[in-house]
Amino acid sequence: MDDHTRDPSVDPPAGDPTGWREDGRWEHATLRRAVVHGVALYNDGAYHESHDCFEDEWYNYGRGSTESQFLHGMVQVAAGAYKHYDFLDDDGLRSLFRTALQYFQGVPRDYYGVDLLDVRTTLTNALNDPDVLDGWQIAVDGAYPTADRADYRYAEALD
Repeated sequence: MDDHTRDPSVDPPAGDPTGWREDGRWEHATLRRAVVHGVALYNDGAYHESHDCFEDEWYNYGRGSTESQFLHGMVQVAAGAYKHYDFLDDDGLRSLFRTALQYFQGVPRDYYGVDLLDVRTTLTNALNDPDVLDGWQIAVDGAYPTADRADYRYAEALD
């Protein structure tokens, strides 16, 4: 575990996703924190803020690591939704989603609690029909969190 990714205040998961260690800690707790806030913001339609959560954490990891691949993919997911909803740019969405799918190759399907199989399936379907994003949310630990004030404060503090 890297010292810069420790955070004892991050809650344990519901279940046993990749990233949760046998000793009852996250391998990279700050990654889990970014996931919790980033997914809640995505599910709330705050795509730019979600993007910022994933991007800020992505900078903590070296190129080619699984953590980097996952976070870079999630950056692309949020950016693609932002292009689709805020700019009506479905070509931009497709480009970003194709890149995200490449980054997600080899990343476990339950990475830090994210249902990555569902994310991959939705991105693939959105390449042909971007409207599949309408009403779609990302699951973490089997739930679909939406943002509260703490999630927005987290994103605001990243600036």
